[in-house]
Amino acid sequence: MASRRRPIGRILLERGIVTEEQLKEALQLHREQGVRTGEALQQLGYCSDADIAAALAEQFGLELVDPVKMDIPADALDAVPKAMAQEHHIIPIARSNGRLKIAMADPLDLYALDNLRFATNSDIDCVIASRTSIEQAIAKKYGIDEETVDNMLQEFTESDIQYVEGQTTGEIENADAESAPIIKLVHLIITEALRSRASDIHVEPMADRLRIRYRVDGICFDVESPPKRLQGAILSRIKIMAGIDIAEKRRPTDGRIRIKLLGRDIDIRVSCIPAMYGESICMRLLDKQKLLLGIQDLGFLDDDYQRFLNIIRRPNGIFLVTGPTGSGKTTTLYAALSELNTPNRKIITVENPVEYNIPGINQAEVLEAIGRTFARILRAMLRQAPNIILVGEIRDQETAEIAIQAALTGHLVFSTLHTNDAPSAITRLIDMGIAPFLVATSVQAIMAQRLVRTICPNCKQPHQYSQAELEAVGISEADAAGVTFYKGAGCPECKGTGYKGRLAIFELLQMTPEIRDLAFRKAPLSQIREQAAISGMRTLVGDGIRKVIMGITTIEEVVRVAKVMAAEAAVGM
Repeated sequence: MASRRRPIGRILLERGIVTEEQLKEALQLHREQGVRTGEALQQLGYCSDADIAAALAEQFGLELVDPVKMDIPADALDAVPKAMAQEHHIIPIARSNGRLKIAMADPLDLYALDNLRFATNSDIDCVIASRTSIEQAIAKKYGIDEETVDNMLQEFTESDIQYVEGQTTGEIENADAESAPIIKLVHLIITEALRSRASDIHVEPMADRLRIRYRVDGICFDVESPPKRLQGAILSRIKIMAGIDIAEKRRPTDGRIRIKLLGRDIDIRVSCIPAMYGESICMRLLDKQKLLLGIQDLGFLDDDYQRFLNIIRRPNGIFLVTGPTGSGKTTTLYAALSELNTPNRKIITVENPVEYNIPGINQAEVLEAIGRTFARILRAMLRQAPNIILVGEIRDQETAEIAIQAALTGHLVFSTLHTNDAPSAITRLIDMGIAPFLVATSVQAIMAQRLVRTICPNCKQPHQYSQAELEAVGISEADAAGVTFYKGAGCPECKGTGYKGRLAIFELLQMTPEIRDLAFRKAPLSQIREQAAISGMRTLVGDGIRKVIMGITTIEEVVRVAKVMAAEAAVGM
């Protein structure tokens, strides 16, 4: 007689995934609602479906696989229709000698096994995979949504493109761009980008293919691309949606798409530039749900959060946010404005372009072509009697001088600069030609920031760094004592990267009398940095390391996004 299988709750307890108290709570839910113990633990948030899959594999003595990473033969996929795979939460992974091997999340689903035997006329061998990995494998191996790109485009083949005598190339591409399959394909590309949490879609014509890439958490990765022959129609369709002249292919053009997808209002900024093999298009996805975060969602730790609130609640002065493109400066400033946006305050912004409309705030967009510059709009703003002004970017002396005068005459001014760290903003303003005494008296605080990827919670596991790796970012052996560091192993939820989502790291410099004096005397940047550290400024690397120690991110991420500062820290600068 076979030995009795160990309960799944006991396996999870022995693996250290759950505690006795959590298991008791799940068993109570099991008795009250009749759900299985594993499902109860997952509903209560005490374990992931990957943990359940690993425990099931041990319980039944079956192999645990990740179908997303497997090279599945076409004959195996052909044996099981996609609809059946989705219905039973299974995916075939191999087929030979009349036997079909499938990955499933529930080995006790005898109804699914019987259906498969009947439908495929095969004996079934079963292995275990998590439900999430099975769903992602179905989407990846069979194709996105209900159709693969190839199936979807069967109705749009080369034979459908008929060149009529007298038609121009633009007319042909316009007609193609209005065809149902192309409309559906472009909609699918945007929808999948949104589902993948992408911030940008890059449509890039290559010599032999049309490459499509999504930028997720700041990193680009390729996705399944349509045939090269559809390049012209796809590019034209995107330009039509963005209100761009499809006949203009020699000069850079810009447009905007407003669309509702997955129940959310999405604003898409479209940029087209002529390239070697056709126009390269970048679509920036602006999701209001993500853009308008609360201040606490940005990544502030408690002490920096209170300092930040105290700064933005001052009645006047300049608050600068610095960092490279894509470091989250706009999101931080929008969060600050949302905090201050009350009926008794008048807030005006000048942006290029307006990222997202905020109710209750007057937003003006720069249009250089008609002379609507930052400086000209900013001068007009001061006649509107605002309490708070946001200048999208200080990029020249004229804009900087007007912003400083506004701060000195009782306005609170927010703006951005492109510098590597917070102290560099002081010397940058002086280098622009701003008088040192104006910089010293008007600037209240400067914050540098970067975005680091956070460890995927689904595959997070302890990791041991070498002493050399720790010392490279300033963590001593004493600091590391008793600290458990983490990394992501890689799973279907994070596409094997080990990271999911992003958070900011900050360097917040508050102007003290000593720093104002250094700015007034045009002191070297090294002296300003040194004084800022004495005054309590935590560097970008320092804030990043705090979040490494807290298990939020990894040393590799901190070094990747703040490597200049890390190198300076390593040599004692």
